Amino acid sequence: MLIDKNEIEKKVLDSLDELRPFFHADGGDMEFVEVQDDGTVLVRLLGSCSDCSMSSMTLKTGVEETIKRNCPQVKRVVGVNMPTTT
Repeated sequence: MLIDKNEIEKKVLDSLDELRPFFHADGGDMEFVEVQDDGTVLVRLLGSCSDCSMSSMTLKTGVEETIKRNCPQVKRVVGVNMPTTT
């Protein structure tokens, strides 16, 4: 199945703009990296969100859910700079 990456990118950017005030309130931000051919969206967490211990939960329950609600073609959202847990 071919996906329209330009359409998905626009919807992802709109979704990130919807969430951005919540990230800013905690001293963080996020940026769109790319849409992959399999429907995976890559984002980069910035500021205080880039090394927060809750960032993986934020990514799944906040960012991914919002993006998928606005763009059902997205299969998953992956953070490219997620902190490692040991």
